[in-house]
Amino acid sequence: MDKRMDYTILVVDDSPENLDLIKNILEPYYTIKVALHGELALQIARKQKLDLILLDIMLEGISGYEICRLLKSDDETRNIPVIFLTAKRSEADEVQGFKIGGSDYITKPFSPAIVLARVKMQIHLKAKTDLLEMLASLDGLTEIPNRRAFDTAIDRQFNQAKRTVTPLSLLILDIDNFKLFNDHYGHPLGDDCLRRVAKSLINQTQRAEDLVARMGGEEFVILLPNTDNTGATMRAEQYRAAVEQLKIHHAVSSPLPYVTVSIGVGTVIASTHDHFSGLIKAADNALYQAKHQGRNRICCQNLSPNCF
Repeated sequence: MDKRMDYTILVVDDSPENLDLIKNILEPYYTIKVALHGELALQIARKQKLDLILLDIMLEGISGYEICRLLKSDDETRNIPVIFLTAKRSEADEVQGFKIGGSDYITKPFSPAIVLARVKMQIHLKAKTDLLEMLASLDGLTEIPNRRAFDTAIDRQFNQAKRTVTPLSLLILDIDNFKLFNDHYGHPLGDDCLRRVAKSLINQTQRAEDLVARMGGEEFVILLPNTDNTGATMRAEQYRAAVEQLKIHHAVSSPLPYVTVSIGVGTVIASTHDHFSGLIKAADNALYQAKHQGRNRICCQNLSPNCF
């Protein structure tokens, strides 16, 4: 290994000497974060993007096994591989560690060659898993997130919105008269239209936490965390105008001879027993209203009176 790789590893050990040793072994190749106790390790794991955790089993206070259990029970951290660090390695220890989600063990005293080899293997497996997850979550035609990615994101963001008592908005966007477009111009130009609309939506999306996805056919969704109804309506107008400005010719559309979109906006401040299906239904009902009122417009349904 002679090339630094863009991966971040957290090392958790209550011995500063062990932390320094592992840091010296790995730092030429990876970005290394360290924690002397379990509580700090959990804070780092929840706030930063990590590719691997090296976790000492025998920590003061909360044990390495318990930290691993907590990591694997959290949607935000469950996919981070964990290598346990241990001075005593028995069959019972290994079985316990693997049962709670550990990926490997490294035995003390540390051999630099073994540390590097086991870390490299887990990083390689994580990279392959991440690539497969990404490909499975992309729409093949437009190369933006697909329905699978949206389902995962809205579940996560809805639960986050509950915890923080913040508004969550959803836009459902549908290309107007798209069947007529396909019938008139043919499917190759229809596919090109979908790709151009998708690119326009992505270009209008600035915040990393916002998600644009294709639900299938000519329908797209845009998930806007921490956005009230007023803000979501303003964003919807930006998306609507951006698609209109593409001026994709649509000879059999009305009232404009260009491709346009209708957008339904739903917003909620969720309470404990709410489910995200209610938000989807609200945005879908608003989209129906936009279509019924003449297309190329925005309609809203606000599920929370205090959501502006």
